[in-house]
Amino acid sequence: MIEILTSAQLNSIQDAGRAHALTLGVSIGGAMDGMALAAGNILVGNARDAAGIEVVFYPFRLRFETDSICAVTGADCNAMLDGRPVPPWWAVRVRAGQVLALNAPRSGCRAYVTMAGGLDVPCVLGARATDMKGGFGGLDGRGLKRGDRIATFPAGRTGAALPAGGIGACPGCTLLPQQDSVTVRFLPAAEYDEFQLQSRERFVSEDWTLSSSANRMGYRLEGAQLHMHRPLSLFSHGIVPGTIQVPPSGQPIVQMLDANTCGGYPKIGTVIEADLHLLAQLSIHGHVRFEQVRRDTAIAALRQQRALLDQLEQEVAAFYV
Repeated sequence: MIEILTSAQLNSIQDAGRAHALTLGVSIGGAMDGMALAAGNILVGNARDAAGIEVVFYPFRLRFETDSICAVTGADCNAMLDGRPVPPWWAVRVRAGQVLALNAPRSGCRAYVTMAGGLDVPCVLGARATDMKGGFGGLDGRGLKRGDRIATFPAGRTGAALPAGGIGACPGCTLLPQQDSVTVRFLPAAEYDEFQLQSRERFVSEDWTLSSSANRMGYRLEGAQLHMHRPLSLFSHGIVPGTIQVPPSGQPIVQMLDANTCGGYPKIGTVIEADLHLLAQLSIHGHVRFEQVRRDTAIAALRQQRALLDQLEQEVAAFYV
């Protein structure tokens, strides 16, 4: 059991989301940085998709009401346990009464707190993730606030061999974008050739600024206006996280995890799945640059990402029985 001491409204409980529910018109949702959540769960001996806390506004503080194992991954947020530093991407034993504090990030923007056993909240449509747009999942379909108490499931493995100082993730799992700049790879989408050549060239040669209106639904970008050969009217059709739509303003919008399941704007590209976690860690007013790649590159990148998590799982296996 944990008690929330300090939190902002948009900090929430998230897991791997509801990809299977797209056909029902339900957003995928889940952790914006799925790699960070998965790594945190591995570090505490959980299944990769167990529910944890996604923190995007700081400071964030919680008190442990029972002894457990806790990990902090994602943003380097100067985490402190009873005033003592907890390294980034690290798991430690915690005792009842201790307080974990996450502070303004030094790199990245989203931190994840995972607990041995995972957070015990109702499973809705196959997941425990909070969908604040729909008002379901997580803790009553809302963000966390002071005074919330959240139970954890019993730990599946004891972690009896966990070192006193804790354990950390492999270096490849801890790579974070600089707060002000990130390069993400994309695949051309269905309407790519409908954009003027100059606009397609600008799309990959210029930096885009993340708008202050960016949220879990979509990342609005500011920069050069993109133009099409002719106005294009489309019926609404299925879209997925990573889809880069271009509305009449000519300013791209990258659909994120809470995006609607359908949209009708022309699409210039789709951010590859392996790079979505980089966007998730970009701060407001940070800069994005796009790099066009081929399908085989996108597949290889995703396999490499999964291999890093497999490696981490192998490295920590000896500590859990």
